[in-house]
Amino acid sequence: MNDNTTHFGFQTVAENEKRKKVAEVFSSVAGNYDIMNDLMSMGLHRVWKAFTIQVSGVREGDRVLDVAGGTADLSLAFARRVGASGQVWLTDINHAMLSVGRDRVLDRGYALPVAQCDAEKLPFPDDWFDCVTVAFGLRNMTHKDQALAEMRRVLKPGGRLLVLEFSKVWKPLEPAYDLYSFRLLPWLGNKVANDADSYRYLAESIRMHPGQEELKAMMEQAGLGKVDYFNLTAGIVALHRGYKF
Repeated sequence: MNDNTTHFGFQTVAENEKRKKVAEVFSSVAGNYDIMNDLMSMGLHRVWKAFTIQVSGVREGDRVLDVAGGTADLSLAFARRVGASGQVWLTDINHAMLSVGRDRVLDRGYALPVAQCDAEKLPFPDDWFDCVTVAFGLRNMTHKDQALAEMRRVLKPGGRLLVLEFSKVWKPLEPAYDLYSFRLLPWLGNKVANDADSYRYLAESIRMHPGQEELKAMMEQAGLGKVDYFNLTAGIVALHRGYKF
């Protein structure tokens, strides 16, 4: 890759082409996103997200930014925590995903502020949020370092960034995980969502995403301190946490 190219799964593409391709993937899967999450993870994504909420330390009155919030699982959980005196922003770059999330929060009786925006250029002031989260969204961003820097920028001093993302699985499990990822996952995507290609991209994008230590270093380079991480389900997923000082 050079300065004008990046990866889309295992392909090397122009940066502007990746944005378009990622948009096509999530526009395609938006309608079946929740049911596919349950099927793909056997419901474990709910446990991973619940752990993220617990680790966040968010409390009543806090301001929270949910980046790449999709269908609003985290936003809804945070809304219950911050109460009427707090605020949770649901954001996503993809209109189809954000529409599903917006409808879902309204159906649950919440009137959360919603914004369609690019994580690399967040439309929020400096030092504004107590907590910023991004769940299963960072790996799809073209300039991850820029997105991390933006998320740090909008955090208050003492605020924390939580990154929940697929990571590097425990090595003895790699063969079974590869079989699941490249055979079963596209088959499931085809049967349930009539879209094998998007779920093949998902498997490839996971392999191209930085591992636990690499992402920790990237967060530190973005200016975050006390960065640590928690391996979940043998490293299939990792939750990274860093603070702004």
